[in-house]
Amino acid sequence: MTAGSAPLRVLVVDDEPAIRRFLRAGLTSQGYVVTELETGQPAIDAARRGAADLIVLDLGLPDIDGMDVIAGIRSAGVAVPIVVLSSRDNEAAKVEALDLGADDYVTKPFGIDELLARIRAAQRHRLQQGGESAIFRSGDLAVDLVRRIVTVRGQEVKFSPREYAVLRLLVQHAGKVLTHGMMLREVWGANTDVQYLRIYIRALRQKIEANPERPTHIQTETGVGYRLRVGD
Repeated sequence: MTAGSAPLRVLVVDDEPAIRRFLRAGLTSQGYVVTELETGQPAIDAARRGAADLIVLDLGLPDIDGMDVIAGIRSAGVAVPIVVLSSRDNEAAKVEALDLGADDYVTKPFGIDELLARIRAAQRHRLQQGGESAIFRSGDLAVDLVRRIVTVRGQEVKFSPREYAVLRLLVQHAGKVLTHGMMLREVWGANTDVQYLRIYIRALRQKIEANPERPTHIQTETGVGYRLRVGD
């Protein structure tokens, strides 16, 4: 948070007291205002009332499944960032949560520094969606979404229309994991073979990464999708 800004209100939804204590200690030490809930339906109600700026959500809740909480919040048109915590480490669960509208996914056990980084990324993503800036910058990469100009290490780089469409989608959701299915639907208009997406990601890395074999900008979330890194 920046000096002088209002404290971020974080709603922690988890039925494990030890996890809630751990999160409260870690988040309050960073200046966040923490509210706790043990069940899912009150979390949906709180989100609809605008009672939180960000939600940290466990999927294994005693009343309703965490997936239903995400769906309930998003179906109400509430755009509050949601960072999922869960012991479900399979790829299908991650894809489902992200496709339902979660902003990120952290698997238990986790460190507080990892969670804080994901919270910052989710905040940045929502600000960018709200039109905070038409120019994206991260390290040596700059993308002007209005003029459609991309520079890497100060040099303009040219892209095919489809390459630029993939990059623009990543920029518009910088910091957020985009699933394969979401990217294919947005760029190709249907769930085309994921191999097409991999080909274009490889082409983008060749153009924007200092070392395409060790990418720092476009990160792979194995079995799930891709994330455009946003520097702290």
